[in-house]
Amino acid sequence: MGSRSMKNRPAAKKKHPSTGVLAVLGVFAVVLMAGGIAAFSLFSSWTSNLPDIEKLDGLDASKPSVLYASDGTTVLARFQLKNRTPVSGVQIGSHVRSGTVATEDERFFDHKGVDLAGIARATLNNLTGGQLEGASTITQQLVRNTVLADEMDEISLRRKVREAVLSMQIEQRYSKNDILVMYLNTINYGSGAYGIEAASKRYFSKSANELSVAESALLIGIPQSPTYNNPIDYPDNALARRNLVLSRMLKNDVITQGEYDQAVAEPLQLNETPPADEVLAYPYFTTYVRSLLTSEYGISESDLMEGGLTVTTTIDPALQGVAEQAAAAKVRQVGQPFDVAMTVVEPSTGYIRALVGGSDYAKSQINLATGQGASGRPSGSAFKVFTLAAAIEEGISPQTLVDCSSPATVDGYTLQNYDNINYGTRSLSRALAVSSNTGFVRLTASIGANKVADMAKRLGVSSKLDVGKTGIALTLGTENVTPLEMTQAYATIATQGTRVETTPIMTVADANGRIIVDNGDASKRSSQVLSKDTAYALEQAMEGVVNTYEGTGQQARLQNGQVVAGKTGTTEQYHDVSFYGFTPQYAVGVWCGDPSNQATLTPGTNVADVFSAFMNAALKGKQPVPFVKQPVPAYKPYSDEKYRLYAASAAQSPGADAGAQNNATDADARGGAAGGANGALGTGNAPNGANGANDAGTGGTQPGAPPANGGAGAGGQGAGTGGASGGASPGGRPPGSPGTP
Repeated sequence: MGSRSMKNRPAAKKKHPSTGVLAVLGVFAVVLMAGGIAAFSLFSSWTSNLPDIEKLDGLDASKPSVLYASDGTTVLARFQLKNRTPVSGVQIGSHVRSGTVATEDERFFDHKGVDLAGIARATLNNLTGGQLEGASTITQQLVRNTVLADEMDEISLRRKVREAVLSMQIEQRYSKNDILVMYLNTINYGSGAYGIEAASKRYFSKSANELSVAESALLIGIPQSPTYNNPIDYPDNALARRNLVLSRMLKNDVITQGEYDQAVAEPLQLNETPPADEVLAYPYFTTYVRSLLTSEYGISESDLMEGGLTVTTTIDPALQGVAEQAAAAKVRQVGQPFDVAMTVVEPSTGYIRALVGGSDYAKSQINLATGQGASGRPSGSAFKVFTLAAAIEEGISPQTLVDCSSPATVDGYTLQNYDNINYGTRSLSRALAVSSNTGFVRLTASIGANKVADMAKRLGVSSKLDVGKTGIALTLGTENVTPLEMTQAYATIATQGTRVETTPIMTVADANGRIIVDNGDASKRSSQVLSKDTAYALEQAMEGVVNTYEGTGQQARLQNGQVVAGKTGTTEQYHDVSFYGFTPQYAVGVWCGDPSNQATLTPGTNVADVFSAFMNAALKGKQPVPFVKQPVPAYKPYSDEKYRLYAASAAQSPGADAGAQNNATDADARGGAAGGANGALGTGNAPNGANGANDAGTGGTQPGAPPANGGAGAGGQGAGTGGASGGASPGGRPPGSPGTP
């Protein structure tokens, strides 16, 4: 049974031998097709966003941006990413052109951008243990260094494919000679030199068409490794590479055997030209300009370093030279470790005409004038000007009387005048002239410290003013500010209350000459922040600091009789000394101190003489220019018993001549003026060694005001007697008492 069953089964079918083969081929075909589609898709994705090779025309002409002084010819700086000077083919020696081809791409004139034979040869050589060779053509290297520069460091098949496609496109668009010249103008030759001309100047101080055979070979060999073939840093490597290049030049009939023998025997003979410094003149000013270009004018770092911008600055080389001389003279006088900063602003334009940020940029890059790298320094009593400005705006006459006795306690704050001098009760103008701390703290307490801070901000102070921390001591200049912003604020007073934003930049033009920044129209940077009459009344009071016998800024007087308004400033223990002053022509700020804020200046140090030294030179041979006279502001009788301020007399009320009110600074300063309440009140200690008798005068005591120190009381007719002479050395001030003249 069993055998019958086996016999009756149907026989199994045999498969045809070709069936399996066809199946395998089918699968392979499907895989191959899928792979092809995937490869095509991948290729398309890699090459879909290739850069436009038309941009190659300008890529080899990357230009530095150049900064000029206001004269348009004095070069201050060149900002460039690469030291590059593009040249034409005829300006490149034949040995350089032919030697480069012989060394970098022997088949350059035969291939179409990608050398397949070269790739095969390099692959075989590398696999068989020969000296490692690259297979990139000159065209591919040009692509890598220009249109694909952003992908230069990417090691991938994607980059190689993109590079090859672009190379073939470039070969279709440009001639071989054009491609070679573009390559020679863009390749990296080390030491910051890009392009054959820059390299020739860098290493041999000659042009590319003047190179000898040995010099040409040396430069040709550098791009293979710009760091390790650099003849300055690695002379042995450079020499070996040069000789290899010479052998290839000989092999390719670029040079004769005799030329080879002579060149290979030559030692390295460099004649270096160090790369030009980025900053050529006035480094504190120039670096300030650079920072503003990128931070405030929206100019990218790339545009600045490669865009060929032409920046015309506001600096006046003649005035800058005078400012540097004046500052240097003061530095020599005060000695180390002290330094001087200085700013000169043209009020009508806001142009920064001179800027001294320190005496040695190589030693310290902190700009003491602008605050770059630091946070500014206290201005001292120069800040009192803003307090008086706020008071005048409130309708308080500069002839309003204030108690300037010393010491004093105001709202729990105890302070004293410089050297504890008792100035008695006097006008605000005269309190400013002698820089009375107690008088101005009382005024600040009366009108409010916030109004003082607001005035300073409106006029041009941009630093943070912490009123909550400083309170009424704000008027003593305890907050950090910079000389530039203080000069800006004083310039606003000079322009009758019109704030013209300061700028170090006149114009910026792009590589095509198109103006992209134009600060020529000052009205576009201007705003009226203070009324003209208030600004003029303030300026008149500030004249008293300079032109009266008791003013602390007498050293600022000018030889040609030009009127000057200004204010001195000194911080506690003479850590900082400053003077800010102006004429219609210029506003000038001067600061002196130890940049590290450790050492203190000799008591009595004054920098008003730096102002006069500069201005006498700047205005030499020029006629004095007066300030434009304005009407007297509508003052109101102002008294504040709490803070001991008293209304001015009728003779000094609104309607009185502004000059009579403020010039020198008023009758009470000289004594003897009839009808002036300040005649008796203006007595007391005279600073700076002046005879106190000069403060004596005749007349009655202002009703409601306390008798002045040393003044007559009975009958209101007696002449006041003078106080003790000033000029004593400081030392009587209690510790921590801020603010000095």
